[in-house]
Amino acid sequence: MPGPYVIRGSVSLPEAELIWRFSRSSGPGGQHVNTSDSQVELRFDLAATEALPPVWKERALQRLAGRLVNGVVSVRASEHRSQWRNRETAAVRLASLLAEATAPPPKPRRPTRIPRGINERRLREKKQRGDTKRGRSGRDWH
Repeated sequence: MPGPYVIRGSVSLPEAELIWRFSRSSGPGGQHVNTSDSQVELRFDLAATEALPPVWKERALQRLAGRLVNGVVSVRASEHRSQWRNRETAAVRLASLLAEATAPPPKPRRPTRIPRGINERRLREKKQRGDTKRGRSGRDWH
């Protein structure tokens, strides 16, 4: 497999902490499917890892709480017929999942005021539109 899978910056997935499991994949592939273990399940113990900075780890544990089973995050890949390509897909998927989960929260929006001139113009146009519509009614035509 190619080098370390970078999560963000200099932090990457430690190869020693990745748990790989292979099984037979479903779907098309003919007799090949019956003999090869091409489906890949990649597990990473997020709760016990020391590879992530503590702040990132806490953030990831909080955001991925629904996906974790005993602190372990699991990713499965079976799109390709080749086990090698499924391994690649699973590792990239796990790295991007962790990158998204450890990302810093967005900066809070600073509320801005609407300039008075814009508000006055809006109200003036609204009034004008109402007058136009009122002028269409046939009440005063006698």
